[in-house]
This record gives sequence, structure tokens and C-alpha cells, in this order.
Amino acid sequence: MTHHERFGFKNLAELEAKITSLGLDILLDTDLEPLGRRVKIGALETPNSLAIHPLEGRDSTPDGGPGELTFRRYQRFAEGGAGLIWFEATAVVPEGKASPRQLLLNEENLSAFKELLHRVEQVAAAAYGLAHRPVTVLQLTHSGRSSKPIPVIAVHNETLDAKLGLPSDYPLISDGELEALEDHFVEAARFAHQAGFQAVDIKACHGYLASELLAARTRLGKYGGSFENRTRFLINMVEKIRRQVGNDLALAVRLNAYDGIPYPLGWGVSREDAAQEDLAEPIQLVRLLYDKGVRVVGISAGNPYYNSYVSRPFDTPVQGGAIPNEHPLEGVARLFRITRQIQQAVPEMVIVGTGYSWLRQFLGYAAAANIRNGWVTIVGVGREALAYPDFARDLLTQGELGPKKTCITCSRCSQLMRDVGTVGCVTFDPEVYRPIYKSLRAGKE
Repeated sequence: MTHHERFGFKNLAELEAKITSLGLDILLDTDLEPLGRRVKIGALETPNSLAIHPLEGRDSTPDGGPGELTFRRYQRFAEGGAGLIWFEATAVVPEGKASPRQLLLNEENLSAFKELLHRVEQVAAAAYGLAHRPVTVLQLTHSGRSSKPIPVIAVHNETLDAKLGLPSDYPLISDGELEALEDHFVEAARFAHQAGFQAVDIKACHGYLASELLAARTRLGKYGGSFENRTRFLINMVEKIRRQVGNDLALAVRLNAYDGIPYPLGWGVSREDAAQEDLAEPIQLVRLLYDKGVRVVGISAGNPYYNSYVSRPFDTPVQGGAIPNEHPLEGVARLFRITRQIQQAVPEMVIVGTGYSWLRQFLGYAAAANIRNGWVTIVGVGREALAYPDFARDLLTQGELGPKKTCITCSRCSQLMRDVGTVGCVTFDPEVYRPIYKSLRAGKE
């Protein structure tokens, strides 16, 4: 059995030696040419193969529009040079927000979203020229059991219910409410199109509502039980958006391919062992999504409130979080393996991979190897982008990342999210986020 270890590699040889000693299938390639490849997404094309994942900043205005720090963050991302900017989770109804300051798109604040996108495009063009236009995706979400102040659950899960203090008879969202919610996603997609976003993502990861439904085997009614029923909510929204908004808006899904939660309440897990993947259903769903017109799937895994190390291998957990009994490189390898299997099973789909931030200054070498081998189409980062928003520019122009600029996976950004605070990098953007962190943590550490 292997054990957790903090990152301490001084050079590439030391990292390669550890990968070999653990028997992991992680390849590193110092030829970074694949990172500069343009990628076709239907009628769209990215200027390179690097992306920024959606990561909630929780810094909206009171009406749910982008706030001052939202504008700052995305302008920094645009200046950083990534070819795909996946804008963060944006609620489609107020009761589906995970925090009071989560973005919420509606007709009243549509002009603010238009201005946000306009500034992103202006900054990118000023930095790289008109030929560099990052593809922009807006993630649409309902936070489900993470909604505040009232959790909305699709199926009972004894472990997750206990974390929220929910009784066994806590009511489930009804089939009628789910069907009505589909139309709210369609309405938000229409607003996103009007704002100028090139694509929308229906969020189906990390245990939020659409993700929880994928594993709702014990739920009764038309949204639970069979594969067809459990994917109905997601597929209905894809079909309705395509039918009602049109073909000018590209469709994406950020998908949990593996929950790491025991069967029958875990998606993408083996019936016998939740530590093992069974990707038959996730692959079936990705094929179905492609047939329905989805052209981008971002792969993720785990639940940040149950097994956060599965989603984000780290050096340090959030306060009170457990240290996993595995090496972070095993978590990296798991995310790479899951992504590779799905990409190889559905090669026509643009797959965006994750799991790179723990590798720090060496992440570009893993990204290049995985793209070159056809194991992923685009490589994205989340925490790394908060710490190092110009990571893409440095990889593409300098051929390396600055070791003293990379994310140290300290989980402070995740801690800010847990504390329902404004989220950013405490370590590398301290003037803005360290005071917020200290204020929220006062008396708790």
C-alpha cells in the first residue's frame, strides 16, 4: 500500500523515478508542440490545446451578475493565453445557487455578462492579435444538495445526507419540478447565446443535481432506475437547447465519469469495489451526447464534499479534511486513465482532461504526452489558473512553467469555497485573497 506524499521533486528525473516506482502509467514529453495545436469544436476552433476549467469565484453582484473580481479574474485568464475559457458555474434559478454570491444569469443582468465577454475578447485580442480568439463556454448549473440555504436532493444517500443533517424522510425533488427545471436551463442557454458565449455547458459533475441523477438507481419515476431514466434530465436539456436555441450555440457537458461512491449510489464505479472504475455507462453516455449534438465533454471525478482528493489531488486538505491513503500521483494517474479510456472509446468527441495541477512545473510535459498519444484533445487546469493565470502563455512561448509560480495544491482556494467566501489564490494573489482568507478563518484554525 502506498502513502500520501507532498510534492518535492526538484527535477524531471526525480518525478519520473517516482512514477516508475509506483508503477503508474503517466508519460512525460518535453516536446510541447501538441499544446499549440488548434482544435476544431464543430464550427469553432481554439487557438491552442489549453483550457481553463470552470471554478466558482463566488464574487457576483447582489443580482447574480459578474462583480469587480469576476471581471478581474477573467481578464487575467484572457491575457494568459488559454485557447478555451470555460466560465464558472452559473445558476439557472436562485434556489439552485451554492452560495449567495454565485453567478446567476437572467434577463436583468444580461448586459453585465455581455460586458464581461466583451472585455475578455478585447484583452485577448490586445495581447495576441485578432487571430487568437479563445472559445468561450458558460457552465449552467443547479447545485442540488449543495444549494443554499435549502438543499435540493434527487435521491437519498445516507452518507451525504448525514453531512447535511438531512433526515431519512427529507423530500426529493419531484419529477414535475425536474421537468420544469429543464426549461430554466434552456432559458439560461438562450441568455448565454444573447450575451455572446459560443457554447454552454450543462454541469453534470461533483455531485450537483444533474450529476446526482446519473446515479439515481434507487429513485422511482421517470428520472430514476434505468440508464435511460437516469440520463433523461441531461439528455432532455441537450435536446431542448438544440431545438429551441439553434445550432449557433455549441453544447458541452462537464461530466463526472467516476464518483468514487459505493454502488448503487455511485456513477462509473464497480459494483464490487467503489475504488475501481466501471466506465461502461459513462462511455455509453458520451456516445449518446455526441449523437445528440454535444461536441465537448470535460471529464472530472469525485465529490468535493465526500472524496475531494479524487477530483483534486493535493498536498494539504481543507481544514478537518482527511489525508487519503494513496499517493497524489495515483490520483493524477486515475484521472488520466479515465480520460484516456473515454477519449479512445469516443475519439470523435473533443475531450477536455483534468488532474494536472499537482504536477506543478511539470504539468506541460504530461499534457503534451497525453495529447500526442490521442488520450485527450484539450488539457485544462482549474486551481493552477487561479495561481498562475498566464500558464498557457509561458508554456507556449517559453516552453516551461516557472517553478515559483505554480499552484502548490494547498487547498486554500477550496477552503474559501467551503467557507462560502470569495474564491481565489491566497498564496499567489495575496493582496486580494489573503485578507478574505484570514477573516473567514479567524478563530477556526
